[in-house]
Amino acid sequence: MNPYYPEGKFFQTRRNRDILNSESLLREAYEQRTILEATAILCDAAHDLIVDLPNAHGIIPREEGALGIAEGTTRDIAILSKVNRPVCFIIEDISRGEDGAPLYTLSRRAAQEECMTNFISRLTRGDIIPARVTHLEPFGAFVDIGCGVPSMIPIDMISVSRISHPADRFYNGQDIFAVVKDIQEGRIFLSHKELLGTWEENCAAFHTGETVAGIVRSVESYGIFIELAPNLAGLAEPKENVYAGQSAIVNIKAMIPEKMKIKLGIVDVLSSPPTARKLRYFLSAGNLQRWEYSPENCRKQMISTFV
Repeated sequence: MNPYYPEGKFFQTRRNRDILNSESLLREAYEQRTILEATAILCDAAHDLIVDLPNAHGIIPREEGALGIAEGTTRDIAILSKVNRPVCFIIEDISRGEDGAPLYTLSRRAAQEECMTNFISRLTRGDIIPARVTHLEPFGAFVDIGCGVPSMIPIDMISVSRISHPADRFYNGQDIFAVVKDIQEGRIFLSHKELLGTWEENCAAFHTGETVAGIVRSVESYGIFIELAPNLAGLAEPKENVYAGQSAIVNIKAMIPEKMKIKLGIVDVLSSPPTARKLRYFLSAGNLQRWEYSPENCRKQMISTFV
């Protein structure tokens, strides 16, 4: 089992809370170099992070705030952005403050180094790992793959059904799964769409003749693409006053596996925004060497390989 969770996942666990509330357990964690989590309550003028510890003072010096800060390869925004959020750390020193309360000198960088050595450096192509969305940009979703170590999922790797922005699929703080697409010079490159099911797996939830909810993803001159699931979309005939991002009620007219197509008829388009859908993962663990989205007898082939 991987103990190097994305930052914040360990924060509310009973074990973490018990250690933070016990001076003796904190000393034991110091001796064993246990990775813990607590909230960074502020970043001072020197860019040291002040960490909220019960009945004690905690500080992460600037150069211990993240991998690459000391070398100048990571910008200080990696520290500033952690205010009011859980941060992971290893206790590096225990002393007493001027008020006599315990003073803990902490290192987030040390926790990240341990995660890199014992987890991330051992990843191989095709490995399926947990991740947490940290922020979204038009070109992709940045995620934490362990102890705050970042990676990114490009927008075209998020799902088969095309989206205009990663916010159409993800939100900040969301726990997801991802698959290691490539590894270059220690950097991990991720994909996501392969975990959301093949065309046939997604189609199994729908049947010809049904009327279902969808999301308008693209309006073209020849038709309107409507998403039925993150990895499944169909095409409806052109219709006026329909725009990308709207909710739609559609009738499934036909499902054609050999062409990997679904024909839809628009029953109604709603002005209210679509209800957020929980992602359904068909794969969430193990190693994926080859993934084929398209049906076996389909003329068009969509295949991902990880070897």
